[in-house]
Amino acid sequence: MAYRYLFGPVPSRRLGISLGIDLVPHKTCTFDCVYCECGRTTDLTCERREYVPTDRVIAELDDFLAKAPELDYVTFAGSGEPTLHSGIGEIISFIKDRYPRYRVAVLTNSAFFTDPDVRAALMPADLVVPSLDAVSEEVFSKINRPCRGITAGQVLEGLLDFAREYTGEVWLEIFIVPGVNDTEKELRLLKDAVAAINPDRVQINTLDRPGTENWVRPASPEAIERIAAMLGGNAGAIGVAYAGRTLPPESEDIGETILATIRRRPCTPRDLATLLGIRPTEVAKHLRVLEARGLIEPVEEKRGVFYRPT
Repeated sequence: MAYRYLFGPVPSRRLGISLGIDLVPHKTCTFDCVYCECGRTTDLTCERREYVPTDRVIAELDDFLAKAPELDYVTFAGSGEPTLHSGIGEIISFIKDRYPRYRVAVLTNSAFFTDPDVRAALMPADLVVPSLDAVSEEVFSKINRPCRGITAGQVLEGLLDFAREYTGEVWLEIFIVPGVNDTEKELRLLKDAVAAINPDRVQINTLDRPGTENWVRPASPEAIERIAAMLGGNAGAIGVAYAGRTLPPESEDIGETILATIRRRPCTPRDLATLLGIRPTEVAKHLRVLEARGLIEPVEEKRGVFYRPT
């Protein structure tokens, strides 16, 4: 079966070997974050509906998971906000009922946690990784640029409601944009919010690949360490390099795996070699083929040449 809504498995910095599920068209999201590595949001919306056929997603999962692949997580992620899809709860329940050996993770920007239906849909998941980049309305608007009707206050309120109800793990992600949400005032607000949410982990992230806006720059390692220390004992940085298991080279078509990885996040050739556990010369060969096919393009950044989808 050719998979349209599944991608990978890909190696993740946080989740190990992860099979991705993309439930919305490219860059369909409730936010248009200035740092997003997938580029500018082209469909900024708060409308929850069945963006792709639920039964087809389930059919692809059934076909893939029936082969008993070795995975650390089945992850709802991709290039948009997965909770926009009205069938996410049905798909999560299918995985947990039919293939209970697999852990399910959901990466979300937290926009819909005030909706009881969304909270209920995510309850069977093993891990939820919500984002909270700002507490003040001004900073929230500047960083996340939400669709009309979503406020920082609602995001925090929803996160608190979800954390009280959910029995799985919560890893709260905070993305630091230097000069915007790293002020003393905003960090104090974030610290209070973290204490109220009480997540299992707090993961501090910053720009590692090209973002949407050119003015967004990465925070220094020293700044990240300082912020993590301020936020509490369960806070730490997300590493810039993947240090977990690599994919068995024979398990996937390497060219397709490279393309799937680049479609979700721009990468340098060194990133790809480290992620996939293959020689740099092998990576370079596949990059040349993908570029010649017009599927990827290089872009020069401070950390080197990144490849991104055309």
